[in-house]
Amino acid sequence: MVNDTSSRHRGAFTLLKRAVGAAILAGVVGGGGFLAYAWYPSIAPIAKPAASSFSDEAVRRGALVAAAGYCAECHTRQDRGGGPALAGDYAMETPFGAIYSPNITPDPETGIGHWSEAAFKRAMNRGVSRDGSHLYPAFPFDHFTKVSDQDVADLYAYLMTRAPVHMEHRANTVPFPFSIRLLQAGWKLMFFTPGRFRPDPNHDTQWNRGAYLAEGDAHCGSCHTPRNLLGAEKASHAYDGAVIDGWIAPPLNDHNPTPVVWTEDELFAYLRHGVAPLHGSAAGPMAPVPHQFLSQLPESDVRAIAHYYADLDHAAARAGQDQAAIAVAMAQSKIDLTGPQTDPDARLYQGACAACHYNAAPAPVSGRPELALNNALWLDEPNNLFMVMLHGIGAAEGQDGIAMPSFYAGLSDADMARIAAYLRRTRTTRPPWTDLEKKAAAMRATLKTPPINASH
Repeated sequence: MVNDTSSRHRGAFTLLKRAVGAAILAGVVGGGGFLAYAWYPSIAPIAKPAASSFSDEAVRRGALVAAAGYCAECHTRQDRGGGPALAGDYAMETPFGAIYSPNITPDPETGIGHWSEAAFKRAMNRGVSRDGSHLYPAFPFDHFTKVSDQDVADLYAYLMTRAPVHMEHRANTVPFPFSIRLLQAGWKLMFFTPGRFRPDPNHDTQWNRGAYLAEGDAHCGSCHTPRNLLGAEKASHAYDGAVIDGWIAPPLNDHNPTPVVWTEDELFAYLRHGVAPLHGSAAGPMAPVPHQFLSQLPESDVRAIAHYYADLDHAAARAGQDQAAIAVAMAQSKIDLTGPQTDPDARLYQGACAACHYNAAPAPVSGRPELALNNALWLDEPNNLFMVMLHGIGAAEGQDGIAMPSFYAGLSDADMARIAAYLRRTRTTRPPWTDLEKKAAAMRATLKTPPINASH
């Protein structure tokens, strides 16, 4: 009996040792496989190429690629008084800490002067630096991997012919273990599929050109698609909208709640000129996109992007109710300016806003955004409305030569909350916003310094 029990114990112990051994072996093999996947060799530095080694045509094309990708926006310091273009040190605040963009001028010591075209291409296509370390997905390599080899080569030519700027950037504040670059390979394994853009044979040339630009170089989804807890875009919610620096980048698909559809013409006007006749002006993080970058592209490219998103939005099939929505908006706008007001919130709106936002039939006047048709009032949260009140819109941001002053000093949080509540209930059919005064204070707190055009 004792011998039988001992025998069973020895057998169980042997099985346990085998199971542990198998688990260790699987871990070693799996770890080795992950390291093989994650490891990239360093690419040898090169002598800084002479600007004359690149053709003028390649540099010209590369300038367009840089404009479509907004390179200068994220690689130029904005705080501390700003910095030289493309020299980096732009602070990207993420849930994992601050990430400072690198210097992409051809400075040999602090920039990419020693980078070969192969090293640059690997960074764009794979998100791997010249030294073999993985780049954080704050650099949108998940979009840039779709950019064609020719466009990458042209972008390299453009960057390597810029004036070199010697400038160190600040150290990232990403904490352990997220600071371990090798772990970014695990992120890529879960969320990154490398590969160039492939045209869809079910669509025409213009649609495919728009898709190529929007999904690749312009990386629109980086701002307009919500992200999961690990910072990856939620593929199942593509273009559903997301919060960026306190602002809401609105949905670019048919989940956009505005009563007037973003048609191809509206999108083109907005992307090309920074103002759409029925939807208002570009503001906040979106303002530089039309004015500083897309304005450099051929109109055909901007039209292609508009064509692509109008198709995703099913705009042509949804625009039938637009005229009715415009008529309702015009009627309410007239009441606000000319009708007798007993509502104290309406009187506050009259005094602060109505004179500049009044519109009469049959349609809004360019330069007078009709708030009843604007994204800001129809979104789930009042962020954009409060941000515009606080920031204002400079003459170089929205429609050329037309500005809105900041009400940072002119309106209290309670005032902004009252105006927001009034506009939400009189201009939309959506549920009331909640905790408006608290949210107004939160938006105010995102401004480190008052805007220079703040009204008093």
